[in-house]
Amino acid sequence: MNAVILSAGQGKRLLPLTADLPKCNLSINGQSILEWQIQGLLRCGIESIRVVVGFRADKVEAVLTSRFESPSISTLFNPFFSLADNLISCWVARTAMMEDFVLLNGDTLFETAVLEKLLQAPPAHITLVTDEKSHYDADDMKVITNGTQLTRIGKTLPLEQVNGESIGMIRFQGLGAQLFSSALDERVRQPEALKQWYLSLIDELAQQDHVSTFSIKGFKWAEIDNLSDLEQAEPLLKDCQSQDVIPSVTHQS
Repeated sequence: MNAVILSAGQGKRLLPLTADLPKCNLSINGQSILEWQIQGLLRCGIESIRVVVGFRADKVEAVLTSRFESPSISTLFNPFFSLADNLISCWVARTAMMEDFVLLNGDTLFETAVLEKLLQAPPAHITLVTDEKSHYDADDMKVITNGTQLTRIGKTLPLEQVNGESIGMIRFQGLGAQLFSSALDERVRQPEALKQWYLSLIDELAQQDHVSTFSIKGFKWAEIDNLSDLEQAEPLLKDCQSQDVIPSVTHQS
């Protein structure tokens, strides 16, 4: 199992902290978001990790060089990071998607059990990790499911049909990796691809019955989008520095 982490963006909603520092390098409880993520992947036995970089790539690479001395952990540079959304980052990483892999957003923190449960989930071409809550806002990547089958994913879905949200973690197995890579190659030929999320492809594949969901309701995770998220995550991580665990955090809306 390989892993791809999408960390090319600046994180402008976290300015001024990200004026000269990519979002994934922001420190929470003494370690960067990226360090927490890689440690979690390593603990679950995933050693081949590709990090897609863009904004201030040198600073991301400096962290990897100083903290993880492994040729199996490396970067892929997205030269279009300032112009494009994360679909292009996935396309840049397509060579790392030829075999089974986990795709992880560069701003998602999680307790180890989340990834462990995903890796143990029933086999499926594509498995999207989801959570549930009482209400959803405009920024949530919402999902509509039929049992464990994903039918739609997007931010503008009808709220009366929504029954979960994506946490920013997906497992691809067998045909799933091929389907996603093929969809990337086809979409990148279209001009609108520059401004699209990779989840628009997952939405299309879901409508073709290729995507399952796996709920981690009750487990802990967080998405760091803005200063409020960062502020709320830091006290939640205060006890993690002395523990040999991935940070145990609660999702903040």
